[in-house]
Amino acid sequence: MAVTNEVTAGAATAAAPKAAKPSEAGPSAGGAITSDFETFLRMLTTQMQNQDPLEPMKSDELSVQLATFSGVEQQVRTNDLLSGLSARFGAAGLTEYSGWVGKDARAAAPVHFDGATPVSVAAKPPLRADTASLVARNEDGAEVYRQPISPQGETVIWDGKATAGGTVASGLYTFTVESAAGGTALDDVAAEPYAKVAEARIENGSVFLVLAGNVKVAAQEVTAIKAPDLP
Repeated sequence: MAVTNEVTAGAATAAAPKAAKPSEAGPSAGGAITSDFETFLRMLTTQMQNQDPLEPMKSDELSVQLATFSGVEQQVRTNDLLSGLSARFGAAGLTEYSGWVGKDARAAAPVHFDGATPVSVAAKPPLRADTASLVARNEDGAEVYRQPISPQGETVIWDGKATAGGTVASGLYTFTVESAAGGTALDDVAAEPYAKVAEARIENGSVFLVLAGNVKVAAQEVTAIKAPDLP
């Protein structure tokens, strides 16, 4: 079916009276500059305050550091702008998908059977298949139900009945389509059950839907939406 390095200002103030020059700074100093330009500015100020009066910082060295500061500041501002735009687009997407809450979404994901309510499953075998079956498996991967279906595909209403008889327990079930062509088995394909959308949320800039049974799918994985009272 579908994650910062932090440099404290104390690192600068704890330096020796004569602060390190740019040429003496190691990789960690570069990391500090790129991670936080305000920290870099404090480090530069401390360096200038503690420089040796007999060997002050050269103007070209200061120019390089100021140019570096300016570049880092612009990069941070650009990142902030992009983050803001991403948040706006994410919120807009969430508003769009919030209209799906309460409806049935179809996706190749596990579906929760509550022990009573039938589950609608869209099963589509490969185009060259001449025989096909819909197979349901429980959370342990054990087959609990099998039904022959049309090679052209169909929507099956599963009422929770097990092949061995009786009704399966409530829980999560997955559906696959097993098929063959000319007696040769084809690769299994995932069937797509419908499940009620309980929530739409944003995670890491992407919209996810939480379906009944706390099943989470990415919004782009949903292939159909219908009113819950439709077959």
